[in-house]
Amino acid sequence: MLPVGLGMTRETAHKVAAGRGAGFALPGGATIRIINTLGSQVVATWAFPQPLNGEYMSMEHTRIHAKNSRPQAGTVFYTNRHRPVLEMTVDSSPRVHDWYLAACNQQRYELLGHEGPHASCEDNLHDALAAFDHQLAIVPCPLNLFENVSFMFGAPMEIKSPVSMPGDDVYLRAHLDCVVVLSSCPQDILETNGPDRTPSDIEVEVTLPA
Repeated sequence: MLPVGLGMTRETAHKVAAGRGAGFALPGGATIRIINTLGSQVVATWAFPQPLNGEYMSMEHTRIHAKNSRPQAGTVFYTNRHRPVLEMTVDSSPRVHDWYLAACNQQRYELLGHEGPHASCEDNLHDALAAFDHQLAIVPCPLNLFENVSFMFGAPMEIKSPVSMPGDDVYLRAHLDCVVVLSSCPQDILETNGPDRTPSDIEVEVTLPA
């Protein structure tokens, strides 16, 4: 976990290891840049306004306000109380992200035939929030950056390999003081993280408001 806040310089770089998660405490006006280092890594993303009291970034509430079927630069993400919490200000990728699918968890891997414990985005979220002394009763649907989910009305949804390229990045600006949690998705059974099904590290840069 990489909680940041007190003592953080104006611009700070971090790495989130493959299959792991991290939490970042951001003041309103700060920007977090998520860099898809190898181009094939999905990043499950959550945000929780501070103080942590049950409010969270909600994909279903966000879609009510959205003008497009996929998130892209200019998309504002709202909480379950209809407050803007994050905004995607820059997106250098092909703009293929998912905001429909739940985070992977132990039960998901068991349904895919895996036996025994498996790292998951859900566990990464719980671990990251534990560093902030916060527990969740439910796990909100994440913003799945770089996840390629085919979506046509009347046709089956299918998870495909990401179409992002090495170095593609997304900038998210905080509208509120919040904790942002990122999970470098550990999926290694499906092609969620590319045809080699191997999770990879991501880079993160946090810039504080002037």
